[in-house]
Amino acid sequence: MSTTTAARTVPTGVPEDPEAYYRVLTERNRGLIPGEVQERLRNATVLVAGCGSTGGAVVEPLARLGTGRFVLAEPGEYELNNLNRQSATHKDIGRNKAEVAAERIRSVNPFAGIRVDTSGVRPDAPDPLLDGVDVVVDGVDVTTLGGWRAKYALHAAAARRRLPVVSGYDLSGTQHVRYYDYRAEPVPLAGAIAPGDITEDALWTLLLKVIPREIVPADLIADVTAHRADPDYSVPQLVYASHQFGVLAARYVVEILAGRPVREQLTVDVHRLVSADAGLPDAFSDSTQRTQDKES
Repeated sequence: MSTTTAARTVPTGVPEDPEAYYRVLTERNRGLIPGEVQERLRNATVLVAGCGSTGGAVVEPLARLGTGRFVLAEPGEYELNNLNRQSATHKDIGRNKAEVAAERIRSVNPFAGIRVDTSGVRPDAPDPLLDGVDVVVDGVDVTTLGGWRAKYALHAAAARRRLPVVSGYDLSGTQHVRYYDYRAEPVPLAGAIAPGDITEDALWTLLLKVIPREIVPADLIADVTAHRADPDYSVPQLVYASHQFGVLAARYVVEILAGRPVREQLTVDVHRLVSADAGLPDAFSDSTQRTQDKES
């Protein structure tokens, strides 16, 4: 694990003092994030475990909100086929995802504290990642057996330390957030999975143990089923599903640090919300009509 520092050129008119810089950086949060909560964000350390599709999506929102310290853990490097959904560019291909995430944070707040671990979550030794951490954001990839072992080890360590964990799963156009408050109930993954469950043939079974079966989109089920016999198959993922986790998890972190209760599970189906065929009310049209009715 390394602590990153950066040489920087300060643009004209930008405060060089950390206090002044932070004050200006977060001044547009005022009125929406109470001052005491902003201070908690500034003093908090958030572990982002997995800096790919889901974990990588939360890094920049947390930095822009004013999170003061980060631990970034990710062993993987960017590949071209990551660029359809992950927060990277052509020049980042071949680079470690956590190191790229650290650069993004510094580009927003050069005074943020950042620890980078390019080994990621090690199933045999996850605890050092959690030293000094207040909230864990779990973006560990679960498309491999090793990913599930790492995820379980992370949650077991967080449960031992009684730390809150926010997990995300992007499924076609759907983002599912699962919150584990291990301060109240220190049972890894709420008892849904035991270490002995993590076997070669159980990848999808494991997923359906931790998320509701009914939220898995039909188009994803059809695609996975059609390619079941293909050893080179990769699960398709979409940018607006993975980026939803960044939005939602950032708010979860704010609420957790504020000491307010949050939903244990939250599902956002972008396809269904946008489609006119989904049978959902048009919220904008309905609210506009109500306003017109009041004025008439």
